[in-house]
Amino acid sequence: MKDDHARAPVLEALTEYHRKGRTAFSPPGHKQARGADPAVREVLGDAVFLGDVLASGGLDDRLTRGQVLQRAEELMADVVHADHTFFTTCGSSLSVKAAMLSVAGPHEPLLIGRDAHKSVVSGLILAGIEPVWVEPSWDTERQLAHPPSPDDFERAFDAHPGAKGALVTSPTPYGTCADLRALAEVCHRRGRPLVVDEAWGAHLPFHPDLPTWAMDAGADICVTSVHKMGSGLEQGSVFHLQGDLVPPQVLKTRADLLGSTSPSVLIYAGLDGWRRQMALRGKEVMGGALERAARVRESVEALDGMHVNGRDDFCGPGLAHDLDPLIVMIDVDGLGISGYRAADWLRQYREIDVHLSDHRRLGVQITHGDDEETTGELLAALTDLAGAASGLRPVPGVEVPGPGQLRLEQVRMPRDAFFGPAEDVPAEEAAGRIAAEMITPYPPGIPVVLPGERLTEPVLRYLLSGRDAGMNLPDPSDPHLATIRVTAAEADPAE
Repeated sequence: MKDDHARAPVLEALTEYHRKGRTAFSPPGHKQARGADPAVREVLGDAVFLGDVLASGGLDDRLTRGQVLQRAEELMADVVHADHTFFTTCGSSLSVKAAMLSVAGPHEPLLIGRDAHKSVVSGLILAGIEPVWVEPSWDTERQLAHPPSPDDFERAFDAHPGAKGALVTSPTPYGTCADLRALAEVCHRRGRPLVVDEAWGAHLPFHPDLPTWAMDAGADICVTSVHKMGSGLEQGSVFHLQGDLVPPQVLKTRADLLGSTSPSVLIYAGLDGWRRQMALRGKEVMGGALERAARVRESVEALDGMHVNGRDDFCGPGLAHDLDPLIVMIDVDGLGISGYRAADWLRQYREIDVHLSDHRRLGVQITHGDDEETTGELLAALTDLAGAASGLRPVPGVEVPGPGQLRLEQVRMPRDAFFGPAEDVPAEEAAGRIAAEMITPYPPGIPVVLPGERLTEPVLRYLLSGRDAGMNLPDPSDPHLATIRVTAAEADPAE
């Protein structure tokens, strides 16, 4: 299929749609921009509306006999060495749920790294899957979690032989990666599938100096967000499948159960174009991104008070297996400020938005879309930040507990706690109660508290001090965390 990678079925079908001058008496109601608000047209441009057509009965006929989407998915599967690929316009938050539901059902156990994204927890709540949590590798010095090791999953399988499979997040939002080859072997010795939430890894197949791609490592299903590190539009996600442990029709029906019946052709076009771009020029453009990231790393490391985390910090025994160098994590602890304060300063005074921030770090992602101008703006802004840091108003410190205190006991199934009787209690009275909601610093979107976990004083102090320092907590019912939603007292097995 090598020669076919110069083709882009979705983009070509859109071109043909406009060439033929089709007139639709069907959604979308803006009718190719004609009915859109003039102010919206001025801001977005008509190209957005011109690309917004029905997927079937528009881009393709009502029976999809042109197989436009099917051909685009087949080309994507070919370029990343998968047996099957499925596009979704609902983000990897949908894709990872579809993957989970393809492996385990209600009340069935699934091994999951506890550093999973909140979308994984949402999948547990919706499906009633029983989580068997596998502890991440915790770096006490840097107060950071890395993916669990294969040995961690081995022990979890030994303790829970009925587990239906395993799910790991790799790369993490911090760019650290699991040993996927060894983890796939752990799963396959037991005839169990490995699911990789590789939302941050859509670019990995396209350059040999990047960490190993999940399909090449032997994973059964992997989920990628093309909008994160690729050229897709927001919500553009794909999930890939190989092997015979998960039937493709099962994965497709689970995705259909969750997905939209009105998918965005604009997002499909972005996915299709990304595949063609990477098939034809992937190694070249990713090589350029790697070179720019290396220069950024070197330049930031030279700034007083800043340290760029590299392999020596993040990889090794008891830590991560590999590191994506395009995720540049900058420790600003030496400046005497938090990552939250640094991110706010960069946005307010230098018009720079960062990938993530936490109590001591900034994360910036360098992609193939960056150039000398954008990286130059970043370096100038960081230089200014280093000079301004001593004059910034101090903020309260974040009380980060160690791994033993950070980990909460799961005493009820997430689904049961989330949907069961609940009440709101003052945060200072919540210790010892069972959470009925997620509480998630975002980004990176890894829940500190899950429904069904028993709250403790150290975790509550962490969240409340983080809130006061600028931590974003978008998902609890009270975003100010004055109150916390917990299971009703009569539903608490300890009462």
